[in-house]
Amino acid sequence: MAPAQVSASNPRTVEEIFKDYSARRGALVRALTSDVDEFFGFCDPEKENLCLYGHANGSWEVALPAEEVPPELPEPALGINFARDGMNRRDWLSLVAVHSDSWLVSVAFFFAARLNGNERKRLFNMINDLPTVYEALVDRKHVRDKSGVDSSGKSRHSTKRTSEGQVKRSRVVAEDYEDDDEEHNETFCGTCSGQYNANEFWIGCDICERWFHGKCVRITPAKAEHIKHYKCPDCSSSKKTRL
Repeated sequence: MAPAQVSASNPRTVEEIFKDYSARRGALVRALTSDVDEFFGFCDPEKENLCLYGHANGSWEVALPAEEVPPELPEPALGINFARDGMNRRDWLSLVAVHSDSWLVSVAFFFAARLNGNERKRLFNMINDLPTVYEALVDRKHVRDKSGVDSSGKSRHSTKRTSEGQVKRSRVVAEDYEDDDEEHNETFCGTCSGQYNANEFWIGCDICERWFHGKCVRITPAKAEHIKHYKCPDCSSSKKTRL
């Protein structure tokens, strides 16, 4: 495996550095989420010390470290492949994500060394407004149990919506989802088939256990607060038919 191809990017202004950061960050997020199987395959523990690079052109690469000493840019974590099979996959990806965030910031501030204090502060604020690679990874992995925290997401285990027994069952489902993460299970709305988005309100049926956009079943977060056992339209109509 050849050493990484060094990017020719040489941003100088705050906006240029932030654009460089954003492109590299996007590439790393993609490597650890949508392209994760390909990334996992590249990180063979039998190979030499490997690094995960995010490039300014928006591409990512698993490669050997740069041969130049000192390198043209700060180098990412070395040897990420060695721990791949010795750790839980989710934990390993999280560790790579944290190291990737550290590398992204180091590259950005390498370019920012010639900026003044106010410019560096502005750059950091712009960077801080974006989710980290780790946050993007965790959001994707734990959307189902994380979203029960407030009414803006899915109320999977809201004690105001369900009985104690339902809360326990729901949490088991959420934990099972984490265990199945390697198969990339997703949640889709039972009405419109839209994919789950943590920025939208969702509600789960206590009968069929399907999930729905609140807007698709005309349930608002405020209304959900007063529902102890939710039955989706299909389950409600089925019961009426039987009666």
